[in-house]
Amino acid sequence: MSFAHTHPWLDEVSRKAEDIRQNSGTQIADRIVADLYANAEEIAHKVVTKGTNNSIWDRKLDDILTSRLFGYPIMIALLGMIFWLTITGANYPSDLLAALFSKLEEQLAWFFGLVGSPDWLHGVLVLGLFKGLACVVSVMLPPMAIFFPLFTLLEDLGYLPRVAFNLDNIFKKCGACGKQALTMCMGFGCNAAGVVSCRIIDSPRERLMAILTNNFVPCNGRFPILIAVGTIFIAGVLPFAFPTVIAAGVVTAMVILGFIITFGTSWLLSRTLLKGEPSSMVLELPPYRIPQVGPVIYRSMIDRTIFVLRRAVIMAAPAGALTWILANLYAGDLSIIAHAAAWLQPLGHAIGLDGFILLAFILGLPANEIVIPILLMMYLSTGQMIDFSSLEELGKVLIHNGWTWLTAVNMMLFTLLHWPCATTLLTAYKESGSKKWTAMAFIIPTVTAFLICYVFTQTVRFVGML
Repeated sequence: MSFAHTHPWLDEVSRKAEDIRQNSGTQIADRIVADLYANAEEIAHKVVTKGTNNSIWDRKLDDILTSRLFGYPIMIALLGMIFWLTITGANYPSDLLAALFSKLEEQLAWFFGLVGSPDWLHGVLVLGLFKGLACVVSVMLPPMAIFFPLFTLLEDLGYLPRVAFNLDNIFKKCGACGKQALTMCMGFGCNAAGVVSCRIIDSPRERLMAILTNNFVPCNGRFPILIAVGTIFIAGVLPFAFPTVIAAGVVTAMVILGFIITFGTSWLLSRTLLKGEPSSMVLELPPYRIPQVGPVIYRSMIDRTIFVLRRAVIMAAPAGALTWILANLYAGDLSIIAHAAAWLQPLGHAIGLDGFILLAFILGLPANEIVIPILLMMYLSTGQMIDFSSLEELGKVLIHNGWTWLTAVNMMLFTLLHWPCATTLLTAYKESGSKKWTAMAFIIPTVTAFLICYVFTQTVRFVGML
């Protein structure tokens, strides 16, 4: 018995297959391709939607905010507006806090007198420790309470990723990553927070580069110095009616300079200590959305403002006590602080400052907010940190102690570029896990600050502008 006879259906299949092969092979191939395209089109209809009005507006906004023509001017304008709002809005609450702490200081002095405590204990705990804390809180809290929510609103709006997109090309040319722009934005509030935010950068090399250069963004503790000096010596002498606008412009110019130095330092690091190819940044531009004001204020106040303030207070308290001790310990006719300032005077003069200014920055290592109070204490020989009731009074004290426009410009440059505070250095060590790179985070900005101030000062003196 044959196999074909046992299975007659095989003959039928063979005949149909032969007919298809001879007569309609090309038609079947066409049908297969057509079915593939039909299935693809069906899937596309299910998962792809046409642009809504919102997405169309998003594209139109992105055409403006990320364009080469308008992108950078808009960034600078927004930055200047935020600084102006911060400067204008922080004055009144800062004065209220300063008055409150002044009354608390009087009560503490009354209590120490009531219990008969020795003068040195009152000096260390009240005139040193408490006054240092008061300076930090009254100077730092109001600007942070305004600055952080404003930046968080921009973040919630979806604008900060556009900033990173705009700067990505520049960072790539410097051998860095465009996400570093976001970490720099965090550094405006606190450089320690900026260092922590470097975790968003995937490449270890580029993450380390962002940690080493984050200090070139002025933090909230350095803004009061830039604002005060810029208002007194620049906005105060220019014939304009809006000093707060000029002060905001000066701070914005300092920030732009900080960005430029960040680019230059990143370029140098990528070709020396941190050689390597820049990674490609895949950055999703989220849709624009109306910020949720309540959650934004809560998140910025609790997660950022209070967190940063707590760390600054912890570092500033012992610094205030140490400053009082050094100002009230004498070797001969001069205090320890006066001897140290005299020793630093030649170096300070070479970079357009003086020994007292350099010593104030050294003692202000725990927190930049106490630099000006320490400087005033040394200038006025009060033996305790003091506040100034107005910028006019501060200006008179500084001019009386030999300040010129060259001193003021170098003060702003050194404020912008000098070593990180102790909190930022500690954070850099935790994030990098290396003493070597933590030391580099201190050395790089320190060398940069001294070099730029020295070159600027010697150039001005050489051409006879002073």
